[in-house]
Amino acid sequence: MMLSLTLTERLARGRSDLRLGLPVVLVEGGLHLAVAVETLTPERLEDMRALGPLILGLTARRAETLRMSVYDHDVARVRVPDGAGLRWLRGVADPAGDLAHPMKGPFAMLREGSADACRAAVGLVKTAQLLPAVLMVAVPAADPALTLLPATDVMAEIARAHVLAPVVSARLPMSASEAGRVHIFRPEDDTAEHYAIEIGRPDRNAPVLARLHSACFTGDVLGSLKCDCGPQLRAALATMGAEGAGILLYLNQEGRGIGLANKMRAYALQDQGFDTVEANHRLGFEDDERDFRLGAGILRQMGFGAVRLMTNNPAKIRMMEAQGVRVAERVPLRVGQTAQNEGYLATKAAKSGHLL
Repeated sequence: MMLSLTLTERLARGRSDLRLGLPVVLVEGGLHLAVAVETLTPERLEDMRALGPLILGLTARRAETLRMSVYDHDVARVRVPDGAGLRWLRGVADPAGDLAHPMKGPFAMLREGSADACRAAVGLVKTAQLLPAVLMVAVPAADPALTLLPATDVMAEIARAHVLAPVVSARLPMSASEAGRVHIFRPEDDTAEHYAIEIGRPDRNAPVLARLHSACFTGDVLGSLKCDCGPQLRAALATMGAEGAGILLYLNQEGRGIGLANKMRAYALQDQGFDTVEANHRLGFEDDERDFRLGAGILRQMGFGAVRLMTNNPAKIRMMEAQGVRVAERVPLRVGQTAQNEGYLATKAAKSGHLL
């Protein structure tokens, strides 16, 4: 039928369901009901408990923090003890109370069978920007009202580079340059829109001065002293304005791709003494969850094949080159160091390879 949903559309619906606290059904050697621990209610927990043995799915990063044995490479499957309630589940999923209550085990790990349903569920919760923890139970049949997703297809779809479609562009005079134009791009998978800020009339046949800037509400809007994002944004635009041409891609990948809520969780962990990378790992995320393929795709759509990239991050250079956008020059962007972000910048240099 022409009105039937594509896999991309079903994944978008699944992410929305998980954020609302609704389960989705993963198909992989049977049917598996999965719900995000963050949005799980006591009533739904009891409904799922009545269906059979419960499994808690975590990322390997979170499992390693809890000293669990990880048998499935990137995810861990924990047997939920009889009678364990929502407080136990959230205590295992959320590191906020780890230091106050470090002894959470012992844990009984599930080792047999495929972990693909768990892997798909955790990946889907990640893309919904929730805590990467899912409660799962095997079921004999699925409620037709729930979103049904093949696990292997979910993983392939999450890994795929999604197409961004141009929506609109309009002139916007800015303090950095009166000759400004903003372009809006919308991804096909119903995730956040991304923006290209064009300064002047850059020559499509020459390397353009460009920056890939990830959204940072705290730094860009609130002037946070914990990072250098706001000063980098303003310095990049000012440099483009002074040169008369440039392109700044504003990618809505807050908190290195984990979302603002999880970023605030990471900040709370930093207040406990963990650095940026350690905080992400304790939450269950990788060092950096961003997808810079989005930026390369936008540049190609706008007709740019080569850039003078304003960055201190070699990973961005490697990604651009891998996606067919030539980096003719790296333009350093060293601004915004404060007494409050010295440790943050040192961690970026030591653990993420930033050239500071």
